[in-house]
Amino acid sequence: MAGNEGERPALRRRGAEIAVALVMLALAAIIAWDSVRIGARWVADGPQTGYFPLYIAMLVGGASVVNLLRALLIPREKNRTFVEVRQLKTVLTVLVPTAVFAAVVIWTGIYAAALAYIAFFMRRLGRYAWWKVAAMSAATVLVLFLMFEIWFLVPLPKGPIERWLGID
Repeated sequence: MAGNEGERPALRRRGAEIAVALVMLALAAIIAWDSVRIGARWVADGPQTGYFPLYIAMLVGGASVVNLLRALLIPREKNRTFVEVRQLKTVLTVLVPTAVFAAVVIWTGIYAAALAYIAFFMRRLGRYAWWKVAAMSAATVLVLFLMFEIWFLVPLPKGPIERWLGID
């Protein structure tokens, strides 16, 4: 029985369809509201800034409502597994650290966050020795720094470590 635990459905098709439809509907509503806020009319000199985004949001919102209604009408026998527990765990193994990486870049800068991100994956998923993790993480971040900051002259987000080192 324990061997089948990973094959258990984590989410069925109806639930996935409803979740995506609701997320898209929420995004459409936010875009429509903001488009109206900044101006979505046709004036003497042409369309205001929010004119086209409002109509795109209305199309996306309408399509989302249709998808939501269709999802609610999926018959029980066709509501098959969308993702199994094992598959979801695999996706979350990458998704969660990536989301954390994206969130901490604001405070740590991209180089410190990238070093921690690479180190995490090498150690946790690759099970590399600590010295390899440290060497490759540092080398990768150094190459990224040289490539973007020195060669391409593209400044990337920096954090307190770079400011402390005088690289801002």
